[in-house]
Formats: sequence, structure tokens, C-alpha cells
Amino acid sequence: MADALYGDDPEPAEPFPAGRLCVPVRPGTCGCVTRLFRTPVGGRTAVAFTDPERLKAVLGADQPWIRLAEPALRALLEPLDVRELTIDPLLTAPAPATARATEPQPVPPAQPRPAPRPLPRALTLLAS
Repeated sequence: MADALYGDDPEPAEPFPAGRLCVPVRPGTCGCVTRLFRTPVGGRTAVAFTDPERLKAVLGADQPWIRLAEPALRALLEPLDVRELTIDPLLTAPAPATARATEPQPVPPAQPRPAPRPLPRALTLLAS
């Protein structure tokens, strides 16, 4: 059981050592829920960091997180059909701007369409 939680042996193809990672979470109905993100091409991915400072630098100091071993994180993601795990991402999209309360702008009146131009005489003869 301890091996499943801490998994210190990396897979041969993995460039990062397995071990405990800092995983961003959000509050859920029954506790913490792992946050999922999108890759630049739109695929779903989990994100984890090897150091709490890296997590804070990318997601902000107020981002809640928990420590999980990579195998435990992958086991949590498997029922969600999320196969990709991004470790220590550097780039993120900017946070969305807060919506300001503004007065609705009036809609300009619709402009009447100009009358269609008559076809040239040669085209009129061909169309008949």
C-alpha cells in the first residue's frame, strides 16, 4: 500500500522521478477535488508541481493544493479518462478580467438595405 501512495520508482520512459507532487485542488462537496486544466490544443490534463514555490509562482499563493504521489494522482484521474499529466508547467493563460457593471449600450437602428442594382443588359438577356 505504501508503494502505491509514494511510488518512488519512476517508469523507465518518464523523465521525472516519481514521488510526492504538489497538486492544485478546489473545494468539492466531499472534500478536495483535483483541478483539471486544458492543454494548448484543448485536451484535458492534470497539473502537478515538484515544489510548492513553483505552484505559487504559476497559480498564485492562494491556490489550495495537496501532496500526492504520481501513481495516486494517476489512479484518481483514470475514472475521468484523463491520461495526461503536466509536471511543472511554466506558461498559463492570464486570469479572466472581472466583469464590470456597465449600462447596456443602445442598439443602433437597422439601416435599410440598398435596392439591388439592375443587371447589365447582356446578362439580362442571357438569364431570360
